[in-house]
Amino acid sequence: MAAGTTVDHLTETYRAHYKSLLGLAALLLDDTASCEDVVQEAFIRVHSARKRVRDPEKTLAYLRQTVVNLSRSALRRRILGLKLLSKPMPDMASAEEGAYEQLERDELIKSMRGLQRRQREVLVLRYFADMTEAQVAETLGLSLGSVKAYGSRGIAALRTAMEAAS
Repeated sequence: MAAGTTVDHLTETYRAHYKSLLGLAALLLDDTASCEDVVQEAFIRVHSARKRVRDPEKTLAYLRQTVVNLSRSALRRRILGLKLLSKPMPDMASAEEGAYEQLERDELIKSMRGLQRRQREVLVLRYFADMTEAQVAETLGLSLGSVKAYGSRGIAALRTAMEAAS
């Protein structure tokens, strides 16, 4: 009883059974390159674990099982890839929508310029910089009540200006 499959025995097995293992992989996979990759990987794995293959006569059985398992894994990866590719692409905005959004943005910027300086600062920090009212108050050196008042008046003035523009 040997202490494991030797490198020489594995080399002999490679020479004698490479083509049959390639045929086995070809029955499971449809791509020649994938078949060759699977068989090569099988030999690499069995070589790495050759000490665990105690009976050299079972080397071929281990190789066959490894080819089957690696082929299954390759098919699973393909199926997963196809599933990911078959998902519909998200709807893209049309050119008209982009132009309309640009016009709205331009109107918003123009309307923002018409606000009082403090109203504009509060709205920009609050809604465009995504700061809390407390952070805006600290940044501008204002009380929390002043930030709320400037924000409320600024939104009202902005709404009026935007409605007048459209």
